[in-house]
Amino acid sequence: MDHPPNQSPINPLPPVVVALFLVIVGIEAMFALGARGMIGGPEAIGWRIMALQKYAFSGDIFDWMLVNNMWPLEHVIRFVTYMFVHGNFTHAAFAGVMLIALGKMVGEVFSAVSTLAVFLVSGITGAVVFGLVLNNPAPLFGAFPGVYGLIGAFTFLLWTRLGQMGANQARAFSMIGFLIGIQLLFGLLFGGNQDWIADVAGFATGFALSFFLVPGGWRRIVERLRRD
Repeated sequence: MDHPPNQSPINPLPPVVVALFLVIVGIEAMFALGARGMIGGPEAIGWRIMALQKYAFSGDIFDWMLVNNMWPLEHVIRFVTYMFVHGNFTHAAFAGVMLIALGKMVGEVFSAVSTLAVFLVSGITGAVVFGLVLNNPAPLFGAFPGVYGLIGAFTFLLWTRLGQMGANQARAFSMIGFLIGIQLLFGLLFGGNQDWIADVAGFATGFALSFFLVPGGWRRIVERLRRD
Protein backbone atom coordinates (compact mmCIF):
# COMPACT_ATOMS: atom_id res chain seq x y z
CA MET A 1 0.00 0.00 0.00
CA ASP A 2 1.37 3.40 -0.97
CA HIS A 3 1.39 6.21 1.57
CA PRO A 4 1.50 9.95 0.90
CA PRO A 5 5.11 11.25 1.08
CA ASN A 6 4.64 13.05 4.40
CA GLN A 7 2.43 10.44 6.09
CA SER A 8 3.88 7.91 8.50
CA PRO A 9 2.86 4.29 7.84
CA ILE A 10 2.31 3.95 11.60
CA ASN A 11 -0.58 5.84 13.14
CA PRO A 12 0.70 8.01 16.01
CA LEU A 13 -0.65 7.51 19.50
CA PRO A 14 -3.26 10.03 20.68
CA PRO A 15 -1.45 12.68 22.76
CA VAL A 16 -3.78 12.24 25.74
CA VAL A 17 -2.90 8.54 25.89
CA VAL A 18 0.81 9.33 25.68
CA ALA A 19 0.42 11.86 28.51
CA LEU A 20 -1.32 9.34 30.78
CA PHE A 21 1.30 6.72 29.98
CA LEU A 22 4.16 9.12 30.72
CA VAL A 23 2.66 10.03 34.10
CA ILE A 24 2.44 6.35 35.07
CA VAL A 25 5.93 5.58 33.77
CA GLY A 26 7.42 8.70 35.32
CA ILE A 27 6.07 7.92 38.77
CA GLU A 28 7.21 4.29 38.53
CA ALA A 29 10.68 5.40 37.37
CA MET A 30 10.91 7.73 40.37
CA PHE A 31 10.06 4.87 42.74
CA ALA A 32 12.55 2.54 41.04
CA LEU A 33 15.41 5.06 41.11
CA GLY A 34 14.63 5.99 44.69
CA ALA A 35 14.60 2.35 45.82
CA ARG A 36 18.08 1.94 44.31
CA GLY A 37 19.39 5.02 46.10
CA MET A 38 20.01 6.89 42.84
CA ILE A 39 17.78 9.85 43.76
CA GLY A 40 16.18 11.25 46.88
CA GLY A 41 18.57 9.98 49.50
CA PRO A 42 17.89 7.26 52.09
CA GLU A 43 14.23 8.20 52.59
CA ALA A 44 13.53 7.55 48.88
CA ILE A 45 13.55 3.81 49.59
CA GLY A 46 10.12 4.22 51.17
CA TRP A 47 8.60 6.51 48.54
CA ARG A 48 6.29 3.82 47.14
CA ILE A 49 4.92 2.92 50.56
CA MET A 50 4.41 6.57 51.45
CA ALA A 51 2.66 7.22 48.13
CA LEU A 52 0.33 4.26 48.66
CA GLN A 53 -0.52 5.51 52.14
CA LYS A 54 -1.24 9.02 50.89
CA TYR A 55 -2.73 8.51 47.43
CA ALA A 56 -4.25 5.00 47.22
CA PHE A 57 -8.03 4.72 47.56
CA SER A 58 -9.09 3.58 51.02
CA GLY A 59 -12.50 2.03 51.63
CA ASP A 60 -12.21 2.83 55.33
CA ILE A 61 -11.57 6.51 54.65
CA PHE A 62 -14.43 6.53 52.14
CA ASP A 63 -16.76 5.06 54.78
CA TRP A 64 -15.63 7.72 57.25
CA MET A 65 -16.36 10.49 54.73
CA LEU A 66 -19.81 9.06 54.02
CA VAL A 67 -20.75 8.68 57.69
CA ASN A 68 -19.51 12.15 58.69
CA ASN A 69 -20.40 13.89 55.42
CA MET A 70 -16.94 15.41 55.40
CA TRP A 71 -14.92 15.48 52.18
CA PRO A 72 -11.41 16.85 52.76
CA LEU A 73 -9.51 17.42 49.54
CA GLU A 74 -6.55 15.32 50.71
CA HIS A 75 -8.83 12.27 50.66
CA VAL A 76 -11.15 13.21 47.78
CA ILE A 77 -8.18 13.29 45.40
CA ARG A 78 -7.62 9.59 46.16
CA PHE A 79 -10.49 8.80 43.75
CA VAL A 80 -8.12 9.87 40.95
CA THR A 81 -4.60 9.60 42.34
CA TYR A 82 -4.89 5.88 43.14
CA MET A 83 -4.77 5.14 39.40
CA PHE A 84 -1.24 6.52 39.10
CA VAL A 85 0.37 4.57 41.94
CA HIS A 86 1.23 0.88 41.46
CA GLY A 87 2.45 -1.89 43.70
CA ASN A 88 5.55 -2.74 41.70
CA PHE A 89 7.16 -2.39 38.28
CA THR A 90 5.29 -5.36 36.76
CA HIS A 91 1.95 -3.96 37.92
CA ALA A 92 2.72 -0.60 36.33
CA ALA A 93 4.11 -2.18 33.15
CA PHE A 94 0.99 -4.26 32.47
CA ALA A 95 -1.25 -1.27 33.14
CA GLY A 96 0.87 0.92 30.85
CA VAL A 97 0.87 -1.57 27.99
CA MET A 98 -2.90 -2.03 28.17
CA LEU A 99 -3.40 1.73 28.40
CA ILE A 100 -1.37 2.25 25.22
CA ALA A 101 -3.15 -0.55 23.32
CA LEU A 102 -6.72 0.29 24.31
CA GLY A 103 -6.15 4.04 24.42
CA LYS A 104 -4.89 4.00 20.83
CA MET A 105 -7.97 2.19 19.55
CA VAL A 106 -10.40 4.35 21.50
CA GLY A 107 -8.51 7.60 20.94
CA GLU A 108 -8.60 7.16 17.17
CA VAL A 109 -12.41 7.46 17.32
CA PHE A 110 -13.09 9.51 20.43
CA SER A 111 -11.86 13.05 21.00
CA ALA A 112 -8.99 13.65 23.42
CA VAL A 113 -11.37 15.04 26.05
CA SER A 114 -13.72 12.08 25.66
CA THR A 115 -10.87 9.57 25.90
CA LEU A 116 -9.60 11.22 29.07
CA ALA A 117 -13.15 11.34 30.47
CA VAL A 118 -13.63 7.62 29.90
CA PHE A 119 -10.40 6.81 31.72
CA LEU A 120 -10.95 9.15 34.68
CA VAL A 121 -14.70 8.70 35.20
CA SER A 122 -14.39 4.92 34.89
CA GLY A 123 -11.61 4.94 37.48
CA ILE A 124 -13.59 7.15 39.85
CA THR A 125 -16.68 4.97 39.49
CA GLY A 126 -14.60 1.85 40.04
CA ALA A 127 -13.33 3.25 43.32
CA VAL A 128 -16.81 4.28 44.47
CA VAL A 129 -18.25 0.84 43.73
CA PHE A 130 -15.25 -0.83 45.38
CA GLY A 131 -15.84 1.24 48.51
CA LEU A 132 -19.62 0.74 48.59
CA VAL A 133 -19.77 -2.98 47.81
CA LEU A 134 -16.87 -4.21 49.92
CA ASN A 135 -15.89 -3.85 53.55
CA ASN A 136 -12.27 -4.34 52.65
CA PRO A 137 -9.48 -2.56 54.54
CA ALA A 138 -7.01 -3.26 51.71
CA PRO A 139 -6.34 -0.17 49.57
CA LEU A 140 -7.17 0.08 45.88
CA PHE A 141 -4.38 1.27 43.59
CA GLY A 142 -3.30 1.01 39.97
CA ALA A 143 -4.67 2.17 36.62
CA PHE A 144 -6.67 -0.93 35.78
CA PRO A 145 -10.19 0.41 36.59
CA GLY A 146 -9.53 3.29 34.18
CA VAL A 147 -8.01 0.93 31.61
CA TYR A 148 -11.08 -1.30 31.90
CA GLY A 149 -13.13 1.79 31.14
CA LEU A 150 -11.22 2.04 27.86
CA ILE A 151 -11.95 -1.66 27.29
CA GLY A 152 -15.61 -0.78 27.80
CA ALA A 153 -15.37 1.99 25.19
CA PHE A 154 -13.59 -0.31 22.75
CA THR A 155 -16.24 -2.97 23.37
CA PHE A 156 -18.91 -0.37 22.56
CA LEU A 157 -17.20 0.45 19.26
CA LEU A 158 -16.94 -3.24 18.39
CA TRP A 159 -20.52 -3.87 19.51
CA THR A 160 -21.74 -1.03 17.28
CA ARG A 161 -19.73 -2.26 14.30
CA LEU A 162 -21.02 -5.83 14.66
CA GLY A 163 -24.56 -4.48 14.80
CA GLN A 164 -24.04 -2.53 11.59
CA MET A 165 -22.73 -5.71 9.95
CA GLY A 166 -25.69 -7.75 11.18
CA ALA A 167 -23.33 -10.02 13.14
CA ASN A 168 -23.73 -11.39 16.65
CA GLN A 169 -23.07 -8.41 18.92
CA ALA A 170 -22.41 -10.64 21.93
CA ARG A 171 -19.00 -11.37 20.40
CA ALA A 172 -17.95 -7.85 21.41
CA PHE A 173 -17.90 -8.92 25.06
CA SER A 174 -15.47 -11.81 24.59
CA MET A 175 -12.46 -9.71 25.70
CA ILE A 176 -13.97 -8.61 29.00
CA GLY A 177 -15.24 -12.13 29.65
CA PHE A 178 -11.77 -13.56 29.10
CA LEU A 179 -10.03 -10.95 31.27
CA ILE A 180 -12.43 -11.28 34.19
CA GLY A 181 -12.26 -15.08 33.91
CA ILE A 182 -8.46 -14.95 34.14
CA GLN A 183 -8.65 -12.67 37.17
CA LEU A 184 -11.08 -14.95 38.98
CA LEU A 185 -9.01 -18.03 38.13
CA PHE A 186 -5.82 -16.47 39.46
CA GLY A 187 -7.69 -15.37 42.56
CA LEU A 188 -8.88 -18.92 43.23
CA LEU A 189 -5.47 -20.49 42.56
CA PHE A 190 -3.16 -18.00 44.23
CA GLY A 191 -5.42 -15.90 46.40
CA GLY A 192 -5.73 -12.18 45.98
CA ASN A 193 -7.83 -9.13 46.58
CA GLN A 194 -11.16 -8.12 45.13
CA ASP A 195 -9.94 -5.40 42.78
CA TRP A 196 -11.87 -7.08 39.96
CA ILE A 197 -15.03 -5.42 41.31
CA ALA A 198 -13.55 -2.00 40.56
CA ASP A 199 -12.42 -3.27 37.15
CA VAL A 200 -15.91 -4.49 36.23
CA ALA A 201 -17.43 -1.21 37.41
CA GLY A 202 -14.88 0.66 35.30
CA PHE A 203 -15.73 -1.44 32.26
CA ALA A 204 -19.47 -0.86 32.67
CA THR A 205 -18.90 2.87 33.09
CA GLY A 206 -16.73 3.10 29.97
CA PHE A 207 -19.31 1.20 27.94
CA ALA A 208 -22.20 3.36 29.18
CA LEU A 209 -20.31 6.64 28.69
CA SER A 210 -19.60 5.71 25.09
CA PHE A 211 -23.25 6.16 24.14
CA PHE A 212 -22.79 9.86 24.90
CA LEU A 213 -19.11 10.44 24.10
CA VAL A 214 -18.78 8.67 20.76
CA PRO A 215 -18.85 11.25 17.93
CA GLY A 216 -22.50 12.08 17.21
CA GLY A 217 -23.68 9.98 20.12
CA TRP A 218 -25.39 12.72 22.09
CA ARG A 219 -27.15 14.00 18.97
CA ARG A 220 -28.51 10.52 18.21
CA ILE A 221 -29.76 10.14 21.77
CA VAL A 222 -31.56 13.50 21.64
CA GLU A 223 -33.14 12.62 18.29
CA ARG A 224 -34.35 9.27 19.64
CA LEU A 225 -35.83 10.93 22.73
CA ARG A 226 -37.67 13.42 20.51
CA ARG A 227 -39.10 10.60 18.39
CA ASP A 228 -40.28 8.77 21.50
